[in-house]
Amino acid sequence: MFDLGRRDFITLLGWAAAAWPLGARAQQAERMRRIGMLAAIAADEPEAQARNASFLQRLGELGWTVGRNVRIDYRWAADNADDIRRYATELVALVPDVILATSGATVGALQQASRSVPIVFAGTIDPVGSGFVDSLARPGGNTTGFLLFEYSLSGKWLEMLKQIAPSTTRAAILRDTANPAGNAQFGVIQAVAPTLGVEVSPFNMRNASEIERAVTTFARSANGGLVVTGSPSGTVHRNLIIALAARNKLPAVYPFRLFVTDGGLISYGPDFVDQYRRAAAYVDRILRGEKPSELPVQAPTKYELVINLTPAKALGLTVPDSLLARADEVIE
Repeated sequence: MFDLGRRDFITLLGWAAAAWPLGARAQQAERMRRIGMLAAIAADEPEAQARNASFLQRLGELGWTVGRNVRIDYRWAADNADDIRRYATELVALVPDVILATSGATVGALQQASRSVPIVFAGTIDPVGSGFVDSLARPGGNTTGFLLFEYSLSGKWLEMLKQIAPSTTRAAILRDTANPAGNAQFGVIQAVAPTLGVEVSPFNMRNASEIERAVTTFARSANGGLVVTGSPSGTVHRNLIIALAARNKLPAVYPFRLFVTDGGLISYGPDFVDQYRRAAAYVDRILRGEKPSELPVQAPTKYELVINLTPAKALGLTVPDSLLARADEVIE
């Protein structure tokens, strides 16, 4: 057995440290990062779970694992304005590295709570007009993310209604007047209506009783149809809207896939799951030191046309081959 002197011992430690795998040393040095998520949808919604799974999967691909180097604090508000404001304050108080916001309402509440915590939004309409960012190319401030869609998409909903139900001459447009985007979407629909020979009437969808009263009254006259604009309120009340459309024999066009998987006729809109996947990449870049102000707001790259043949048959409609050929998903 030999005796190591102090100098030899220190030298040996140095060699041992050098031989220690780099990955092991990096893992020891990693610090826990914190992400907040404020969602205007209920946690038990299948769509919410699918979006979150996509977000987590992409984070994992980028090197972030919950419990190892990142933790996520969730708040699910289900489009309740009071809850959104309260949860926004709670999340900011946790001092996260970045917050994922899922709608214009959540972005607005978070910005009121903090102008310094980085915010990435997935699925927000008109962030410039809403004052969330300075411009799409140069957001400025603490917020950036991904557009839900451009307003021009709204006109396509009325076009699809006329395609799938050619006899339609009147359309009820359900919008959320508490959201500036609701009025803007109706404006686009109103502009294209004369070329399609359809008279459009706006109705608010702030609560269930208002929606039921509006749709029931509108359906008393013939040749009617329904268009639901994009908003958290419409998503929350979608089962009621779908049931009212079926009960009153109204062909209806919806902005998102989950309306059709829940029994609606047809939808055309952005792929929300893809939006969350792309948002994870921005969260990653911010966690690695980039600033929201330098990350441009991006438009959707994937849109989905989904058709449900069961309500089509119940309404006596024959879905045109042109629509079926374009559909990303046809539900039998």
